Amino acid sequence: MNTHYYLGWFTDFFPERLSQMLRDDITDRKSLVMISSTPLDAKVDGTVERSWLDHAGILFDDYYLINHGIKKEAAHTLIQNASVIFLLGGDTLKQNEFLIDYELSDWIRKSSAVVIGASAGAINMSARWLCSKNFGYKVETASIQYGLGLGNFSVLSHFDLENNMTLFQSELSSLSEEMKIYASNKDCALRIKGEKIDIFGNVYAFSHSKIQKLKETF
Repeated sequence: MNTHYYLGWFTDFFPERLSQMLRDDITDRKSLVMISSTPLDAKVDGTVERSWLDHAGILFDDYYLINHGIKKEAAHTLIQNASVIFLLGGDTLKQNEFLIDYELSDWIRKSSAVVIGASAGAINMSARWLCSKNFGYKVETASIQYGLGLGNFSVLSHFDLENNMTLFQSELSSLSEEMKIYASNKDCALRIKGEKIDIFGNVYAFSHSKIQKLKETF
């Protein structure tokens, strides 16, 4: 049963309730494989995201970072053997391009590892997402991008939804007719394990132009 976590961005560390659920889910701790969102910048090494897991007491025997510093075939092997795959936050478009360039998507979809994404990483785990300058992307024309498709829905993560509700609805109304959109701000998490969905923090569902706040389940 595959387990996927779609995270916002945590101001400090994971709250204990979320930490406990992660500890329960991550029983195999041989290797943590992180996927960069700025693969040409070796200085971006996932230190912050790793600190969240460290603080939760989730430690691994080995740690790896996939960026342009390693070869494509080696990256595939790391994904195959990973206990946890963590798509880091940062530049959503660059990470998306890197997933395609390094042909990582199929390997991640086939993996039995726990898959976690924070902010940009969570967005790229979704089936499709909107790349628009109104969401902070440096583009002239809005476009729909394809993510990993770990579930048939879209994710908008680490977005100040409460203060930008009109913008959110106008930008994503069309996509909401095609698939459900989960939107969250900082310090939030969406956990999907098999058919079960768990909610932590302020998470909203947007479908067929109707939005509702979801009840926390842990």
